Amino acid sequence: MPSLADQKAALRKTILARRNTLDEADRIEMSLQAAEVARDMPELNEDHLIPGTVVSGFLPIRSEIDARPLLFELGQRGARLCLPVVISKTEIEFREMVRGEPLVESGFGTVGPGESAAVLDPQILLMPLSVFDSRGGRIGYGGGYYDRAIERLQGKDIKPRLIGIAFSVQEVEEVPMEGHDRFLDGIITENGYRSF
Repeated sequence: MPSLADQKAALRKTILARRNTLDEADRIEMSLQAAEVARDMPELNEDHLIPGTVVSGFLPIRSEIDARPLLFELGQRGARLCLPVVISKTEIEFREMVRGEPLVESGFGTVGPGESAAVLDPQILLMPLSVFDSRGGRIGYGGGYYDRAIERLQGKDIKPRLIGIAFSVQEVEEVPMEGHDRFLDGIITENGYRSF
């Protein structure tokens, strides 16, 4: 029987191939729908989001959902926005994203704020993913960066809300989970928000 790591890798490959078949125009429309869904989430709606809340997002690579419409909206509501930046082969840090400030290459085809940007500790993590299930199981891209970053935050007594954002076609019946894997607190797709 394949190891859990091999099962996850095979599932990731299959689901990313499925995501890649989405038409670009459809991906744009579904990204906008996901941002609208998120407007009414308890953690993110304008009545409950405390100005200054630190929210980490991500900029899309390849065929990922585009979280920028949601990030723009949260910035308008007073959130402090940050992006993950790869700083070593095993670590990411979350640097403040300020409108008008340049972004630099960050590895894996991503970009993020440069070294002069403030390093923040997010209270809400909007997380990219390749696969998710109805329990909040998540498969990322295989590097374990978020698992380690969450562990560091918890070591500082910060327990961030973990919210995945993805297309509904990325859902599977069950994600194989290893001991170090983190379950999501919720998922945003173009079809709605689910809390776990």
